[in-house]
Amino acid sequence: MADMDWSTPDGLAAIKDHLTGRIDGWRQPVARAVGITSASSDPQWQLPHVNTPGGRHGPAAAVLATVLRHDGSTATLAVSPEQLGAAVKGLTPAEACAEVHHANLGVWRGLLAEVEGNPARELVAIFVADLADPITSDADGAMRATFEDLHPRT
Repeated sequence: MADMDWSTPDGLAAIKDHLTGRIDGWRQPVARAVGITSASSDPQWQLPHVNTPGGRHGPAAAVLATVLRHDGSTATLAVSPEQLGAAVKGLTPAEACAEVHHANLGVWRGLLAEVEGNPARELVAIFVADLADPITSDADGAMRATFEDLHPRT
């Protein structure tokens, strides 16, 4: 992948296609996030950045799914600091594309710093392939609540 073009939006799209083409049964999630447990005993999940339905989904989901060996289906997966670090390393070359804001990368780096400062905190990756899929965890429910106004239930 080193020979692929990380410096343009078209190049990033090609990289995403390359990565997802290697994931058996890949489904592009309509929403996703990486969450972290609270630093206190509060059971609420912190979701510093949610990739909402209808948003532009670049290579971040593909990089994270590749590291986690996940097919993009609706799930909540435990993420180790080492796995998130590998995802950061895998996505870092995308910073060569100045035309794109790399929100996931910045958030993931911040989450790694939070976990380093408090190793008792836990990380999860939340993928939602279809909004009609059942909620898979409290973290999934918290994420979906952030975009409920975008897609109200009828």
